[in-house]
Amino acid sequence: MCGIVAAMAKREVADILLEGLRRLEYRGYDSAGIAMIDHDGGLQLHKYSGKVAILEQALALEPMQGGIGIAHTRWATHGQPNALNAHPHVAGNRLALVHNGIIENHQALRQQLEADDTAFLSETDTEVIVHLLAKAVNGGATLLAAVQQVIPQLNGAYALAVIDTENPEQVVVARQGSPLVLGVGIGETFAGSDTLALRSVTDTFVYLEEGDVAVLEVAGYQLFAANGEPVERPKTRLEAEHESQVLGDYDHYMLKEIHEQPARLADTLALDPLDCTVFGPRAAAIFGQVSAVQILACGTSYHAGLVARHWIEQYVGIPCQVEVASEYRYRQSVTLPGTLIVTISQSGETADTLAALKIADNDHIVGRLAICNVDHSAIVRASDLVFLTRAGAEIGVASTKAFTTQLVALQLLAANLGRNGALSTLNNERFCATLRGMPDAVAQVLALEPTIKAMAAHFTLKHHALFLGRGIYHPIAMEGALKLKEISYIHAEAYPAGELKHGPLALVDDDMPVVAVAPNDELLEKLRSNLEEVRARGGELFVFADEAAGFTAGEGVHVLPMPHCSDMAGPVIYTVALQLLSYYVALAKGTDVDKPRNLAKSVTVE
Repeated sequence: MCGIVAAMAKREVADILLEGLRRLEYRGYDSAGIAMIDHDGGLQLHKYSGKVAILEQALALEPMQGGIGIAHTRWATHGQPNALNAHPHVAGNRLALVHNGIIENHQALRQQLEADDTAFLSETDTEVIVHLLAKAVNGGATLLAAVQQVIPQLNGAYALAVIDTENPEQVVVARQGSPLVLGVGIGETFAGSDTLALRSVTDTFVYLEEGDVAVLEVAGYQLFAANGEPVERPKTRLEAEHESQVLGDYDHYMLKEIHEQPARLADTLALDPLDCTVFGPRAAAIFGQVSAVQILACGTSYHAGLVARHWIEQYVGIPCQVEVASEYRYRQSVTLPGTLIVTISQSGETADTLAALKIADNDHIVGRLAICNVDHSAIVRASDLVFLTRAGAEIGVASTKAFTTQLVALQLLAANLGRNGALSTLNNERFCATLRGMPDAVAQVLALEPTIKAMAAHFTLKHHALFLGRGIYHPIAMEGALKLKEISYIHAEAYPAGELKHGPLALVDDDMPVVAVAPNDELLEKLRSNLEEVRARGGELFVFADEAAGFTAGEGVHVLPMPHCSDMAGPVIYTVALQLLSYYVALAKGTDVDKPRNLAKSVTVE
């Protein structure tokens, strides 16, 4: 959740650290800070609550100099979002440390340190680490040895970077349960929470494994495994980054990323959709053994999994279970023989999904497939098969293009799992034609933007909303409700429309807008009856309806005519319209669309 940048170079690194923090802003945060060792060996520190821009202004007034430093954006877990709780944390004006993760036994460690007269300045779990390190280095340990002595005492997850004024030639970093990557340059070495933070200075990276400790030096780096022994990890060179992180003519990244979807869907569909090797060279052998699917995901990715369950069970004819990863990892589950584990994650670093993947029942699974937007991420590295969604960098916290490209990836999965005969109900040629036409269909929905913007004005003063869908469109209603609550802060819930009479109807009145997803499918008449129940109670309807579905606008009923599409294309098409609705509601309410309060883009803590 938090963002880390560290640098060790012959040149000045303050601007590098600041640029790294700017690139990590998409993750969500509430404070930012930088610590550096200056050319005279002194420790410099700037940290503030609020945005990176505040830190930038402070650095303009009081510049920092030096070739070694660490920087951090914090998403608060322990302690309020203020300057005292912001990172870096220091000890004795000698050590400075930044941390991503949660130390679960911090209270016991704090009590031990306080018994030795250690004074704490913050409410954070992180501060115990820097004081434990100070105790070790004051006892004669090198910085590397101190880190290796302290981390076994920490229960929980961490990625950390620490500097020592008595050792101004090294930055020491470590990771366990939280992502950290090294960036390798010429005469300089870096570390960051993800590669995006470092792409302005290098294209060569080393992905740290669980328990790794690394020493960053000007000449290179040293790497040690969890057992303390030297180890080598492969270097990965990434292609030049494209312009996804350039805002261009758009007011917000979210709007830009909504409009990028036709191109990103086309990129994801560039490969042969019926060639199973798009999932990896072992796909044919693994898919031939699959008799059940277990999907594990969180948030928006979980909704993609719920849609996929319909496709897999309808077109492949095998059972598919979908579960929130944070629940799966803490319950006794039964894995069916021949199960393919499918994890879905935009970042590939989602802590709960990664943990759930690791506890999967090896005796009953035939393989692990990751559907992810970030190559070389932890979930990708832990999987047998991989489908990269080609959504490009997604900066807005509320996922848009990552979700729709996940849906396409899951369509391809259903098609390839069903090619042994169970796909007879889905003509291959028709399937491929649907996929090829999807970017154009999304472009048609984007052309409805002015109408959706006008519809959004009705939500500005509302505090609650209800979303309805049936069948495969219930998860799409769930995704629409999630988007609205994420960025506009309107409380929104989604229900299968048939559940109205079982409780939610009690909420309906003239102040409760009801959004309905109404494709022209076999459940249309059932849905129409459910919506009549809403109108009879004075509810105001906003119906996203197939243009041939026969809905007519009138008093209390607003209709957005949608392009006709099949249940293979429909979830993507209707999602884009709901994304635009949420965006324009949030815009009208004046919220921070790209960085909604309390949320982070990459959820790397439990």
